[in-house]
Amino acid sequence: MSRPRCGIVPAMNDGRSIRAGHRRALAGAAALAAHTTCGAEDVASALQSRMDAVVGAEIARGSVPGAVVAVGRREGVVFTFARGMASTTNVPAPMQSDTVFDIASLTKAVATAPSVLLLVEQGKLGLDDPVARHLPDFATRGKQDVRIRHLLAHDSGLPPYTDAAALAAAHGNVCPDAVLRAICGLRPLQPPGGTSRYSCLGYIILGRIVEIASGMPLDRFAGTHLFGPLGMTNTIYAPPPGWRPRIAGTQLRDGRHPVGEVHDPLARLMGGVSGNAGVFSTAGDLARYCRMLLNNGMSDGRRVLSPESVARLTTPQSHGRAFGFDVSSSHAWIKGDAMDATAFCHSGYTGTSIVCDPRRNLFLVILTNRVHPDDRGSVRAIRTALANLMGDG
Repeated sequence: MSRPRCGIVPAMNDGRSIRAGHRRALAGAAALAAHTTCGAEDVASALQSRMDAVVGAEIARGSVPGAVVAVGRREGVVFTFARGMASTTNVPAPMQSDTVFDIASLTKAVATAPSVLLLVEQGKLGLDDPVARHLPDFATRGKQDVRIRHLLAHDSGLPPYTDAAALAAAHGNVCPDAVLRAICGLRPLQPPGGTSRYSCLGYIILGRIVEIASGMPLDRFAGTHLFGPLGMTNTIYAPPPGWRPRIAGTQLRDGRHPVGEVHDPLARLMGGVSGNAGVFSTAGDLARYCRMLLNNGMSDGRRVLSPESVARLTTPQSHGRAFGFDVSSSHAWIKGDAMDATAFCHSGYTGTSIVCDPRRNLFLVILTNRVHPDDRGSVRAIRTALANLMGDG
């Protein structure tokens, strides 16, 4: 079957699209943001039904084994549902609403970038600090003018990635110092600030800078200053063995199912704690994070981020990117074509994504295990169709 074009997903065997077939019945997902009771519950129920149909159809096509979806607003979660399988190998397990996912590059927006911005609030970092001020070895091969803001906005000039297999062969399966040396030794592809190029390498460097500036490992800093205050009790780097029955499957490696091991190759070389990937979380915890952002940094009456940090994290700073989230770069297609222009988003390679629409007071968390078991799944149709259902009206 040919892949449906962006935002249009067949809902029934007759090929009618989700958006065309249900627009009138849905009457606009934006009604979720209204403070009413009788009509809003009906709208929420209709929206959940239509989203569930999208997810079910994509599971039936083999696009993903399963998914957990959460929809809400700053006041709370409107609904959460789970569909399909968390694991299809070894001991098959159904998806649950509290299934734990390797959120991959969502780590950048949920852990690394806010940690950097908290250190800016504390006066331990400056956005215009040269990276080499904190990591002197970085100032080689023309990178002396790269600033922290360039790493945050993906316009540092660094390449997107580097050869993890070669590093592992030369230095072993866990070699964080070798990874950092390799990145510091790279020649930039262009001067900083000139071109936006999404780079995991820049966020690995940011993770190291968090450690240097705070005197704490990245996982401990994020846990102490973000996950703990937010009540994100199911969010962690390097989950302990006791969590394994709850963790969604990722890609098999050498016929082995590495439950609880980070999928990203460079993050594995970093020992599972890295600025580009490594966090494991649930839909419920990510909903708490989204609510904090929509509440301008407040969570349960407690300030977690300053309003200025929230603005930097979620509004365009360079080339359509915020210092963490994406607003209008070429990667922002996950917002679909019906969200407000101010909506911000981020995705993860394993099949995870967040979209928040501050003007409509809505958020959408989609967690899938699309890389399980063979990295052949696709979550594009789910992302765009659910975002379009949220934004219709």
